[in-house]
Amino acid sequence: MNSEPTLLFLFFSLVSLLCLSAFFSGAETAMMAANRIKLKNLTKKLDKGAKRALKLLEKPDLLLATTLVGSNLANILASSIVTILMLSYFGGNVLLGAVLLTTFILIFAEIIPKTIAAVKPESFVKLSSFSLKIFLFILRPLTAVVNYLSSIVLKLFSINVNDAKDNDNLNTQELKTLLEESGDLIPKQYRGMLSSILGMEELVVEDIMTSTSEVIGIDINLDYKTNKQIIESSQYTRLPVFQNSLDNELGTLHLKDSHSFLEKLELNQDVRSVLSKTYFVSQSTALMKQLKEFQDNDKNIALVVDEYGEIEGLITIEDIFKEIAGKFGSEKAELEKEFTKLKDGAIVTDGNSRIRDLNNFVNWSIPEDNSKTINGLITMHLDQIPQNKLCVEIEQYRFEIIKIEDNSISRIKIKKIEFNN
Repeated sequence: MNSEPTLLFLFFSLVSLLCLSAFFSGAETAMMAANRIKLKNLTKKLDKGAKRALKLLEKPDLLLATTLVGSNLANILASSIVTILMLSYFGGNVLLGAVLLTTFILIFAEIIPKTIAAVKPESFVKLSSFSLKIFLFILRPLTAVVNYLSSIVLKLFSINVNDAKDNDNLNTQELKTLLEESGDLIPKQYRGMLSSILGMEELVVEDIMTSTSEVIGIDINLDYKTNKQIIESSQYTRLPVFQNSLDNELGTLHLKDSHSFLEKLELNQDVRSVLSKTYFVSQSTALMKQLKEFQDNDKNIALVVDEYGEIEGLITIEDIFKEIAGKFGSEKAELEKEFTKLKDGAIVTDGNSRIRDLNNFVNWSIPEDNSKTINGLITMHLDQIPQNKLCVEIEQYRFEIIKIEDNSISRIKIKKIEFNN
């Protein structure tokens, strides 16, 4: 009479333990796979499940111990019940019971819950966080003992569990890899901007500065009308002021003071009183550091000097922002004029064009470590100033000199060499 209720109780207990094992297996996977940034965003929307999950994730070692202890405890008790069932009701075929239980545990308590948790970790975490919090409290004495014994064994292998906390920071290359593999998680326009920011770590001021020959400024030796036109047509809010050349700099003019400046210029008076002091920076300064220095010193423009103090060019805070955000529409149009793309994929341009601009324009990787312009790269490769039209190969690029003027390449054709496997 009592055998039927006992059998039902054992079956009910077995199913409950398998469900419990499945819960712990899924929770373990979900907690380790959950995106903390997504959970933090959910907490801002007052999601209690996400808030509980983040609290649990603050102690990953304790959380992992709880899920593993809970899962193994459930499986061991389930194994004991199957043994009782097989001995009492199924002719003592314990081996068959072990095979059936192992199959059920693998499919229903491991593979299925772990797969669900891996596919939707944040949803699983939110739903399981309340129950996990309870089990964390119930199993705490047992997990404390397990953690203590584990730490003793780990110390024998010179492993400190606290070292894992120090390995959370990612280096630049790891961040780049993470960005590349983010897929649609990060919108394309933001991926490009973040990639530019990470790439800035390798850049210095010299890489993006405007060279001396291309700097637009005010030469007080020029006539009043010419300087007025330069000021009125300027797209910048600040301009360098000099006498004959940048080497004889006088200061920086803010366009809000242009009226007073032009008045003094017209009357041949000293203009220095309306100019701000010139800010100098080294061409070897890291770009990220220079951005901070611009902000700390409340500066927007600086003249760039080399190791000997010679002025090499000019950089503005806007140049750095453009490096982050990418080229704007008008600048893209200018690059298309500068670099003529032929049908065969080759590029025709000026020898003074920047290698960096060309690389960005056609996604090439022409070396720019030792020279910033195409003309400089060819001259360095030949170890002399090119005198005749010729063709040279540098790494996987062919450079065909079309025209030379004043000992400088004025027109050149560049093509990437495709190697057949």
